Amino acid sequence: MEHFIVSARKYRPQNFVDVVGQQAITNTLEKAIKNNHLAQALLFTGPRGVGKTSCARILAKNINQQDAEVAADEDFAFNIFELDAASNNSVDDIRSLTEQVRIPPQTGKYKVYIIDEVHMLSQAAFNAFLKTLEEPPAHAIFILATTEKHKIIPTILSRCQIFDFKRIGVLDAKNYLKVICEKENITAEDDALHIIAQKADGAMRDALSIFDRVVSFSGNNLTREAVTENLNVLDYDTYFNMTNLMLTNNIPQVLNAFNVVLAKGFEGHHFINGLASHFRDLLVAKDKATLELLEVGDTAKKKYLEQATKASIPFLMQAIKKANDCDLNYRASKNQRLLVELTIMQIASITFDGEKKKPANYIIPATFFQALSPAVKEIAKPILKKAVVTEKKVVEQPKPKLATPILKTAQRRPSSLSLKSIHEKKVVKKIDEEENFDNHPKDVFTEETLQKLWKEYVALLITKGERSMASIVGTDLPKLGKNFEISFTVPNKLMEDQFKKGRSKLINFLREKLNNFGIKISVILNETVEKKFAYTPQEKYNKMKEKNPLLEKLRQTFELDM
Repeated sequence: MEHFIVSARKYRPQNFVDVVGQQAITNTLEKAIKNNHLAQALLFTGPRGVGKTSCARILAKNINQQDAEVAADEDFAFNIFELDAASNNSVDDIRSLTEQVRIPPQTGKYKVYIIDEVHMLSQAAFNAFLKTLEEPPAHAIFILATTEKHKIIPTILSRCQIFDFKRIGVLDAKNYLKVICEKENITAEDDALHIIAQKADGAMRDALSIFDRVVSFSGNNLTREAVTENLNVLDYDTYFNMTNLMLTNNIPQVLNAFNVVLAKGFEGHHFINGLASHFRDLLVAKDKATLELLEVGDTAKKKYLEQATKASIPFLMQAIKKANDCDLNYRASKNQRLLVELTIMQIASITFDGEKKKPANYIIPATFFQALSPAVKEIAKPILKKAVVTEKKVVEQPKPKLATPILKTAQRRPSSLSLKSIHEKKVVKKIDEEENFDNHPKDVFTEETLQKLWKEYVALLITKGERSMASIVGTDLPKLGKNFEISFTVPNKLMEDQFKKGRSKLINFLREKLNNFGIKISVILNETVEKKFAYTPQEKYNKMKEKNPLLEKLRQTFELDM
């Protein structure tokens, strides 16, 4: 069995050209070697897996290759000394090192000492190293590498030329993984490599380790689905689907989708952070000038551009703010799931225009999804989906044009607060409901058509914010009688009064839709007799006496007060 070599070792850079994402540093080091302008103490600092030790080894080899007398394939292994400061951090280790520094190299001009994880040295070891670092022999060069520069004492930092290594960009890491795929004869989707590069979080070594793991899982064909399954990461399709549900104000499905995310083992904190990043990417995709900031694959970029046209900038700004607030409060919350659920419900309510004035943390009431009767809800659902949009596009139904004016008044219009105006409004309402329309069309219609339009009117009331009237009209379905007489049943007197106030608008709506001006609506009150409860002591006693007549005899015998 052939020995397997991990990609991080197999494809470790052997020259400055192979180093990924650190062009500024590698160019500086190459020119410093060429111009003989290299400092004798260098400090390489930066995150893990970005090429610090690799650059130190390449630099150590290239320093001596400038001599024309040496062979081109000479690696000068005897001139390079690597010290792990994590395990050699005492004063004695540094003293041993300073004694070796005095000995000149046997071949080449320089001896290079690479001290990795230098921040692990003790305080005494740092102090013992100061003098040698400040005035080393002409043939000695020190390269210090660390991930935590702040732990190094200032006197050491002042004696070194510092090179700050940056995190490797997602695109740079993805492109390098493509090169490796070509060498290893592996076919990989662009989105699959992009997810690996994102998961590595700027570390090339981590990207190569993840790459090896995914290849072991899925073989020589890397797909986006296989990568997301193996790495257990939230696919961007999850966020696209969630955003579409939020834009249509579908809170029940939003909560169900979030529950699916939790069922897969993801934390709510991870989800809300990813959602905020998704909204940020949508905001970036709104403008061509910022499109370069969108670090995603080509397939994902098309989806972002498509969804960015649906999401308005005010929605995205509010959504990002709410997601960010949830992120800040997540650790301190005792009910973290509820916090995330409240946040996503608030985001899903941003574009809802059913209320005239909404508070900052407004959530669509549950009655919007549940108040209607099952029969009304079944047909009203697709109507509501079309009616609730990001911008107000609900056009009110025009009133039917009557052949004769309903009411002709004097040219002078009375004040809206005068008694005369109130009286005239009542007259208008009465004539509107009872006027004879013998000369107007009276098309025949079925009860099924009537009920369908009835449900449509309920949906229209909801979109206008008239929830009280919508709940009353949606309590039951109408019945069609003779001569286009419509009967509607209500359960109590209060609902009957409220229905009569809005009945004229409903009649006008049905007359126009059905092209029948002979329609009339009668209200039937079906109020059940309520059970009377005893509240006062006298009423309670009377109730008990009805159940047991001997109770009264007991009271009289002992002359008890009631």
